[in-house]
Amino acid sequence: MANIIAVTACPTGIAHTYMAAEALKKTAIAMGHSIRVETRGATGGQNTLSDEEIRTAQVVIIASDVHLEMSRFAGKTIYAISTSDAIRDTEQVLDAALELIKTQAVQTATEAPILEVENNSADRKKIVAITACPTGIAHTFMAAEALKKWAKANNCDIRVETQGSVGAKNQLTDEEIAEADVVVIGADTHVDTARFAGKSVYKTSVGRALKETEKVMQEAFSAPKQTAQTVATPTKSTQKASGVYKHLLTGVSYMLPLVVAGGLIIALSFVFGIEAFKEKGTLAAALMSIGGGAAFALMIPVLAGFIAYSIADRPGLAPGLIGGMLASQLQAGFLGGILAGFFAGYVALWMRDNIKLPVHFEGLKPVLIIPLLSTLLVGLFMIYVVGEPAKAIMDGLTSFLKNIGSANAVLLGLLLGGMMAIDMGGPVNKAAYTFGVGLLASNTFLPMAAVMAAGMVPPLALGLATFVAKNRFTPDEQIAGKASAVLGLSFITEGAIPFAANDPLRVIPSCVAGAALTGAMSMYFGCELHAPHGGVFVLAIPNAVSPLLAYIAAIVSGTLLTTVLLVLFKKPISQATVA
Repeated sequence: MANIIAVTACPTGIAHTYMAAEALKKTAIAMGHSIRVETRGATGGQNTLSDEEIRTAQVVIIASDVHLEMSRFAGKTIYAISTSDAIRDTEQVLDAALELIKTQAVQTATEAPILEVENNSADRKKIVAITACPTGIAHTFMAAEALKKWAKANNCDIRVETQGSVGAKNQLTDEEIAEADVVVIGADTHVDTARFAGKSVYKTSVGRALKETEKVMQEAFSAPKQTAQTVATPTKSTQKASGVYKHLLTGVSYMLPLVVAGGLIIALSFVFGIEAFKEKGTLAAALMSIGGGAAFALMIPVLAGFIAYSIADRPGLAPGLIGGMLASQLQAGFLGGILAGFFAGYVALWMRDNIKLPVHFEGLKPVLIIPLLSTLLVGLFMIYVVGEPAKAIMDGLTSFLKNIGSANAVLLGLLLGGMMAIDMGGPVNKAAYTFGVGLLASNTFLPMAAVMAAGMVPPLALGLATFVAKNRFTPDEQIAGKASAVLGLSFITEGAIPFAANDPLRVIPSCVAGAALTGAMSMYFGCELHAPHGGVFVLAIPNAVSPLLAYIAAIVSGTLLTTVLLVLFKKPISQATVA
């Protein structure tokens, strides 16, 4: 008698899921085997398999028409087929799965001496890795380079896949994964680990992969084998905080392409004049319809929808999108969208896990019960609870920013500018950027200008400092300085991270001071920016930034201040090191 476990899943979880489960159970019992079947659909899992059941199972049958997370079955014999095969050819499916057990036993017996020799060999370690941040612009690629540099220094082979808003680059092959000794995932967004089943997988943040590479790699190689769940988050409070932050960043990452595309298209409409879009039938009007009427209209619903999706998976998407649309219609702004997203996500998650129906009605949950009840609750919550207060807050904030006095403008600019530089792409930086981006939907452009200008200062200043004070930087840092300057021109603050990591006590305060000055000057001069990204290249678009000369002066002033402070604070290094 074999001990079998199975998982069945179809896109809706309504019919094929349960029919496949029943067919496998009845046939396996009739054949004299023990079986436990977990069913999965849009609402999640039912009759979830326990860790003990998975551990003791001889074979796992996956009858699924959708992608499933397979990491919990690491090291087990898995036989995968469609739900239709499980329903129509149940006995053949079970025979084929049981045959795998026999095949594996023979292979293990014949290959044991070879495996022993391979384990004792001095072959280079093989690593595969994935790096991912919400935008996929800077942290993603810098962390990838840090991992590659470590591998080279430690005589290891490595392949790194980078994931961002544009998708995956340098995708890992099945062969590379199969040959890897360890898998390292440095990510601030969700990364599917199903393809790494049976491998030693170590998960951490993209920031740690970049800044604490040595420690991360040591932990990765010492992680328990045959697991895909080793996560570098030591405490429950930290996990909870990072979870909320991760949900927010997931929403922002899906929203960001809409904001960037919409903002730049709106900026292009200003080429024909700042109010040319008001003339119907013109190209300027068409560009404004694309950027403002379509892209920006989707901004808050997408933000809310994917915050909810991050929390509750597919059940959260519908109430999240609808809650976000209501936030937009109620003029509750991005604050209302964030509230809608979190409320929708947790409501859908609770319903998915707690609403219990008879097995024959279980299929109604994903297509009727959860969408109806969660959307109804979220809609009423937005209209009667959140709508008016959030609108009042947004109206007050918008009014304050549009009528801000010079003293208050300087203070706000100092705050936003300092936030952009203090962790250079981290949570504080992202909070300031999200604030600026969110206000674009309310036609408030002052904070966005201050945020982008300040974010350009740290990498620009470090690029300049490595040029004018070479005796304070190593040859590697001088080379990195050139790249940093280019990143600064492109509004990628992360270009300053390598310098901050090497000398945080001198570099970070210098960068914060210069960025804060730039933010303050931008707000004082009343600079407005209509595009949420692009750096110096946006300045070439007529009317995208105004007043242009004052804006450039703010960036130059902050860059010079940071450069001077770096030269003063950093001590000259030995000539032998510089040479």
